[in-house]
Amino acid sequence: MGRRGRSWAGRWAAYRVDEVGRTGEPVLRGFRQVTLLLAVILGFAVGAVAGAALLHEQGNDLATVVWGRLVVILGLTVSLFYFLSRARRGWWWAYSRLRLFSLVFPVVAVTTCAIPGLYPEWMVIEQLAVAAVLLLVAVVLSSPGLATVYARPQRRPGTADPAGAADPAGAADPAGAADP
Repeated sequence: MGRRGRSWAGRWAAYRVDEVGRTGEPVLRGFRQVTLLLAVILGFAVGAVAGAALLHEQGNDLATVVWGRLVVILGLTVSLFYFLSRARRGWWWAYSRLRLFSLVFPVVAVTTCAIPGLYPEWMVIEQLAVAAVLLLVAVVLSSPGLATVYARPQRRPGTADPAGAADPAGAADPAGAADP
């Protein structure tokens, strides 16, 4: 894994989901649905940037916050595709980030849209649409078919975590049993 992947992965960087589980039909179907939903969001993001550029060309002055938000959303959408590609390869950390962001980004979008006058009306509609689609992504990622296979890894006391880091408490396995 490259330097960027390790920094985004955190302590579970080396943990991969079992190949048998991640190649099952429920997981493959779920990831196909997430791909389609992210493509819809990418369409919204590209369309919003193109629409803003057209408005600018027609002489409409758009606030810096509008341009900034549009570029950020486009960049975040691309990062979600990165996490999706890593999650498909079995990296638990990528699935975890994708699921987290699909829940956090809608909250941020709705909160900023609630600030009066911050965004033009067309952008509020676009942001709420993106938030709704991201919530659908969260629903798919939380479905039993995906959530069971990509369950949070469990550490046993006294053992190293799957990423190879030592147990922070330094506790030893009281039974002295070897890992299976």
